Amino acid sequence: MTRLLVECTHVFQHPKVNSGIQRVVRNVVNQLPESVDGVECIPVVLLKGKLYRVLKLGALNIPIFDALMTFGGRLGRLAHRFWQLHQRLHNRSNSRVIKRLLHVAYRVTAVTCFGLPLRVIEGINQYQLPKRCTPLQHQPGDQLVLLDSSWHTDFFPFAEQLKREGVGIVSVIYDLIPLTHPQFYDTRLVQVFNEWFDWITQTADGYVAISATVRDQVRDEVQRRLGSAKANALWFDYFHLGSELDLSEVSEAVEPRLARLFATPEPVFLMVSTIEPRKNHDYLLDAFERAWAAGSNARLCIAGRIGWKCDALLARIRNHPQLNQRLFMFNDLSDTSLEHAYHHASSLVFPSFVEGFGLPLVEAMQRGLPAMGSDIAVFREIGGEFMAYFDLAEPKSLADLVIGFENSGQFPATRDVVDWRWIGWREASAQLASRTLRNLVDVPLMQERQHANCP
Repeated sequence: MTRLLVECTHVFQHPKVNSGIQRVVRNVVNQLPESVDGVECIPVVLLKGKLYRVLKLGALNIPIFDALMTFGGRLGRLAHRFWQLHQRLHNRSNSRVIKRLLHVAYRVTAVTCFGLPLRVIEGINQYQLPKRCTPLQHQPGDQLVLLDSSWHTDFFPFAEQLKREGVGIVSVIYDLIPLTHPQFYDTRLVQVFNEWFDWITQTADGYVAISATVRDQVRDEVQRRLGSAKANALWFDYFHLGSELDLSEVSEAVEPRLARLFATPEPVFLMVSTIEPRKNHDYLLDAFERAWAAGSNARLCIAGRIGWKCDALLARIRNHPQLNQRLFMFNDLSDTSLEHAYHHASSLVFPSFVEGFGLPLVEAMQRGLPAMGSDIAVFREIGGEFMAYFDLAEPKSLADLVIGFENSGQFPATRDVVDWRWIGWREASAQLASRTLRNLVDVPLMQERQHANCP
């Protein structure tokens, strides 16, 4: 009998992380239906060659364990930044001797300052496992849905074993950006992602993307790697993401500086994303500098954690003459503060070069906040006539939208955002399950409610 085993290993191990994919995984798993048309849906993790049913995805709210998880998460991010620093220094040097010394210094520091403490924390956290998960025996016909970010995991051999024993493998694909736009990432990440996609093309029986745009890209890439004959034996589908901010707490205070920003009458344009090259913050600054030079009183609020390859951008922001006057940056907002920003901003602005979906667009528009986005296919898929679009080749096109909206009060989209509707995470989770099942040969096709914006 078929069961859907929805994998969430990385989020299970790092429940305090709240960036894009982690937010999706947490919400899909927490809203996962017990069954869809009689097929049981089970959240699972793959740990050290064993399969477990998840009892509790989040932390246990035991102060000592929570503190260790939080510290471990921060130490892990610090280790990543230290690796980035090493990469920059390594790439700048032309001396083989210096490169070797840098490598030795990096290895010693990484092991003593990061590796050993992280292993101790991981060992202590193992005591939580019996309260958060329980062993699960797989069955022939089960479908393992790889929902989490699996390209940096170590369970590939175990997944292959499960497949040999009759378990189907379904891969959820968020985007192919490291393959299509490698310039936005570190060389090592591009290599890891490419190796993972090689593995997934050889292993998966089907693919579920987070947009129709990405589904088509995945089909093309799989055909390129496997050839049409093998690719045609696989299946490709998609589902759409939800919109609620599940970590928002009514009783939690809004960041005071953010509250003051929205307490004044001038319009605030909000950008929500990790600060990294493909999000195109430089274009955003160029556009708003044009608007300010033309007399605009609009303010720009940049919200998002600091990512990679953004040193020059951060220096530009931190040294900007309009910083804390018309330009504001927040790098660690809670969901409560982000909810406040969505409800009080004048418009979302999203100038990304490329996306798999564009979750902030949905989060904003579902709350009645109109959105301006770059004119790319996936934004057209999500926003349709309810969004305003600008040309990424010309910052003036965004500046003109901002000034026009500020002067007229009329948002420059064909249709009003108040008439726009989107699915929530419960519907998104059910959509993932039902669209997976409809592609399995031995499971009857199901009738599913179609969202007006989700063909």
